Amino acid sequence: MGTAARLSGFVAVLALVFGLSWWTGTSVPGVQAPSMAETDEPAGAPNSEVAFDPGAAGVVSTAAGYTFVPRGDTTFAPGRPRELEFVVIGPDGLPVTAYDTRDERRLDLVVVGRDGGGFQHLQPAFDPDGVWRVPLTLPAAGVYRAYADFVPTGGPALVLGIDLFAPGRFSPAEFPRSRTAHVAGYDVRLDADLVAGGRSEVFVAIDRDRRPVTDLEPYLGAPGHLVVLRQSDQAYLRVAPLARDAEPAAGYRTSAGIAFTVEVPGAGEHRLFLEFKHRGVVHTAEFTVRTGSNQ
Repeated sequence: MGTAARLSGFVAVLALVFGLSWWTGTSVPGVQAPSMAETDEPAGAPNSEVAFDPGAAGVVSTAAGYTFVPRGDTTFAPGRPRELEFVVIGPDGLPVTAYDTRDERRLDLVVVGRDGGGFQHLQPAFDPDGVWRVPLTLPAAGVYRAYADFVPTGGPALVLGIDLFAPGRFSPAEFPRSRTAHVAGYDVRLDADLVAGGRSEVFVAIDRDRRPVTDLEPYLGAPGHLVVLRQSDQAYLRVAPLARDAEPAAGYRTSAGIAFTVEVPGAGEHRLFLEFKHRGVVHTAEFTVRTGSNQ
């Protein structure tokens, strides 16, 4: 999609969002009910071996009786820190207070701009009354998607999403396709394709000073953390790390790196965000790839 078309689409979305905000007035602090648009379920990819579950992809705010609900205003002044508060309302209508622990945490919070930029992976604090709190800065004007990834005790694994807003003049960023990233002296490369309609193995090789990095430190219970978003609807795809001793798929680079499996329900452009920890510092490498393409 060209820059002009994307810009027109984003301008239309912003006009609609802020027009509705003006018409309805400022939100009252407390629990907010989700809109009908947030509960509509998009169609999955036809003839796909991987089922598209909106309740596990962050494109809806309500699924399986659980709702991701912000407390207070969801509009942030660009570049100014403010605390984001939210709860997960369970089937009984009360905030969920019991979560299963996965990968050393009970809930993951990821915030990404609707244009695919501004990635943030946050670790909110949890109160016994079911309220999650985290400092958040939206870096520039635009619409952002917040994803809550969690497993309520006794319930299903879910990824629910809500939109956050930063008013102002906005131009969507362009992200050319790239399988390489240069981050703080590290060279990071993807060595696998995303294949639509099934599970893909993704291998990430990390070099520093032209030498493979072989001493990555565990991060959130794994060698690395990967977030994959489908650009068309910002669907949050299921990703799982492979064991360090797993045999790479045919054609993969055999040097040191991190391997993942990604469930890819349909074709299209995808944004990938890899977090890895080395020498006590967490780094994030970003990529843009299309299914079935080596570009």
